[in-house]
Amino acid sequence: MKYKAVIFDLDGVICSTDQSHYLAWKMLAEEIGIDFDEKDNHRLRGIGRMESLEILLGSRSEEFSEEEKIAMAERKNTRYRMLLQQLSPRDINPGVKSTMELIKARGIKIAIGSSSKNTRLILKQLGLENYFDAVSDGTNITRPKPDPEVFLKASEYLGIEPQFCLVVEDAKSGVEAAMAANMDCAAIGDATRYGLATYNLSLIEDLLLYV
Repeated sequence: MKYKAVIFDLDGVICSTDQSHYLAWKMLAEEIGIDFDEKDNHRLRGIGRMESLEILLGSRSEEFSEEEKIAMAERKNTRYRMLLQQLSPRDINPGVKSTMELIKARGIKIAIGSSSKNTRLILKQLGLENYFDAVSDGTNITRPKPDPEVFLKASEYLGIEPQFCLVVEDAKSGVEAAMAANMDCAAIGDATRYGLATYNLSLIEDLLLYV
């Protein structure tokens, strides 16, 4: 067996909080008079909060001080966390829980590798807070994806070398992070478009073909 662990991205793989992100960013954009739609929101997938803010601000970025930008990002996150309170186990993406159960039954460890600082809250809302062997998230890294740090930390916490870890990702930046970490990657959803991953999954259950 090649893989000893599977590291799952959270948002877009385990569940989808895109709508919550969109609503929180849109409220902020409206406050400062910037047009923001779901197409704009799609550009923010898989990247960190401050980088997302810079993309949202665009050419108006220089109008705001660093302190103002930090305050904006915090306002967005406060609203986002309020929206996350509506999450429940019903919001786990179809097929994910059963696929993870079968992976665990094969003696393979599972972990989360997410740049989000809200990972623990999301897992709690989904009823998965004690489900994973390790969690690496935005609270224990200094560089978001596509930097490999989040996946290398997950590997470290699991006690398994990177080459024996398989990452599951739905965002281009996440696939790039996995590859930079010397890990194979199974892409699902939007990430399959780029031809960067080791495997492309049509359904999450297809993961079982490779572990």
